Amino acid sequence: MVKYTVKVFTGEMLLAGTLNSVYVKLVGTKGESKRVYIPKTASQGSVIELDVPCPSSLGHLEFVVLETEPYALLAYINDDWFCSKVVVTTPEGDMANFPCYHWISGYERLVFREATGKLIFNETCPEAIEERKKELQSRHEVYCWSIYAEGLPQIMKVDSTSELPAEVRFSFTKDFKFKFTAAAALVELNLAGLSTNKEQWKSLGELSHVFNSRKTDVYDYVEKNWKKDEFFGYQLLNGLNPMMIHRCSKLPENFPVKEEMVKASLFGKSLEAEIKKGNIFLVDYKRLHGVTANVINRKQHFLAAPLCLLYMTPEDKLMPIAIQLKQEPGEDNPIFLPTDSEYDWLLAKIFVRSADFAEHELNFHLLRTHLLAEVFAVSTLRNLPMVHPLYKLLISHFRYTLQINTLARQALISENGVITENASVGGPGMVEFLQKAMASLTYSSLCLPEDITARGLESIPNFFYRDDGLRLWDIVHRLVKKMIAHYYTCDSDVQKDSELQNWIKEIFFHGFLAKTSTGIPQSFSSVTELIKFLTMVIFTVTVQHAAVNNAQFDFGGWMPNFPISLQQPPPTTKGQCTESTMLKTFPDINTTVYGMAAVYLLSMQSTDFVTLGNGYQDHFSEKTPLELIQETQDVLKKYNFEIQGRNVSLPLPYTFLNPNNVENSVAL
Repeated sequence: MVKYTVKVFTGEMLLAGTLNSVYVKLVGTKGESKRVYIPKTASQGSVIELDVPCPSSLGHLEFVVLETEPYALLAYINDDWFCSKVVVTTPEGDMANFPCYHWISGYERLVFREATGKLIFNETCPEAIEERKKELQSRHEVYCWSIYAEGLPQIMKVDSTSELPAEVRFSFTKDFKFKFTAAAALVELNLAGLSTNKEQWKSLGELSHVFNSRKTDVYDYVEKNWKKDEFFGYQLLNGLNPMMIHRCSKLPENFPVKEEMVKASLFGKSLEAEIKKGNIFLVDYKRLHGVTANVINRKQHFLAAPLCLLYMTPEDKLMPIAIQLKQEPGEDNPIFLPTDSEYDWLLAKIFVRSADFAEHELNFHLLRTHLLAEVFAVSTLRNLPMVHPLYKLLISHFRYTLQINTLARQALISENGVITENASVGGPGMVEFLQKAMASLTYSSLCLPEDITARGLESIPNFFYRDDGLRLWDIVHRLVKKMIAHYYTCDSDVQKDSELQNWIKEIFFHGFLAKTSTGIPQSFSSVTELIKFLTMVIFTVTVQHAAVNNAQFDFGGWMPNFPISLQQPPPTTKGQCTESTMLKTFPDINTTVYGMAAVYLLSMQSTDFVTLGNGYQDHFSEKTPLELIQETQDVLKKYNFEIQGRNVSLPLPYTFLNPNNVENSVAL
């Protein structure tokens, strides 16, 4: 007789255990074991170890079979069991990992594969091919596409988190501690008493005094420096939204800045000459032009579509030098300058920051990370079986994504959502703007090296988002390249992988709406194409999401720096703005605190946070992939220390892309 040691892992989500009878059987190339009863599967998070005796070796282990039978007293009650994985130690001392991550109920038999990655054209066993087909057929019934709004990426067809399959839902720990509601955030921030106060702010001091809890060091820095031109420019590189700025090679025709207007800001230098030297930069919020502004507290609110010109000084400071608040030039659309009165210039910058709220939250955060992550996740679950190497590479990068997106649609962008009801770009304008943002979405803009080059930002100094982002892109790219080389030996392997081709086809049609103008491939013909696309996917749902998500409360909690809405129109003349004008322009007290609650909700790190590069181990078993994973984790640890060393000398450390601060998926 020989003995196999089997460890059975029950999931950590609520009610994962069961009182049902559970049995395990091992299947190898030389035979199969008898069915063995697994005791004590009632506890969530439990690990049960048992011995499975066999007359002789089963050869190479290929399958684990789990069977359940209802407990007699609970025969008419659904008492499902969630199995995370089964780990088997053979008589020879080898270890085989069988990922499961499925619910099993009633009289059910579940067959699942050993973790060795296998492409469909390498399968030699008819039973294995049939199991792949059955797995995907069942997933197609669960993970269905649905239209969220015309012109936007499609989402998973689900109305509430309770309808999500357990394998994609929060763990018990996160589910217990995480309350994704504005009401919960208001309570935590001690602002619940202001949620019905529709008065206007009387002073900035009142706002500062009202909010004293939960402040971070960065929040304090923002509150003290938000009025400064230098900090305004800094945020366009290293703040919440480093995605708008680009080098200006020629002034837009609708932004008629004259030499004499900016001569003082350029220290007497020529604007045309500084443009040629590459020292002039532009942010243009043209996508907001014509978008319907929201009505909040029964009052019309306003959106600007500003253009802002900036100058990189000889001291490497990025300074705003001209702001036009509407797209169409004219006498009622003045170009505001740093030499104007204090509140003329400050209010112009406030309108830019409010426009940045719209672009950041809806375009670069919601659309380009959350909604795309959902597209990638659903296509993966529909088209790649668990044994597929790319399923193993990607699945940990979609942890909690479907649940957090479902919650966000309920709490933030539903008919009564916080953004819908309280943002100038909420209400009917929200979908209008998202459709415009979607129309500008391209493959190259999702690939950081290409995006940085296209925006002419390769050499701009003190651009830490670029520096850290490019380094992390390279680390991800190297992992993907080596991992793909282990499974795909040549371009023809990519071409004949039908499961892979179905995966990218659904992403193209359901995510990018079959628009060839996006540059998204409809199929893969080479290993190089596949490596680039997978790098983009992983980077988008990890590094890019961290860059636009992690700093939301730090930079956006102080409302004047990131106004969710403005209730006065952009000024049409100079010399009329005062502190009173500014305060009347800011959102009402209740709107402000809901905005603070929103950015607080979106910045909370969960108790079971998983950092970039972790989560692969449960899905791979071969020596080479495991070595690559360890190598990548070591490189990330080293780079984390390098960033910490750099940050010591910075007045405001850029920490958002420290690998230890980058979550491995869009989980918040």
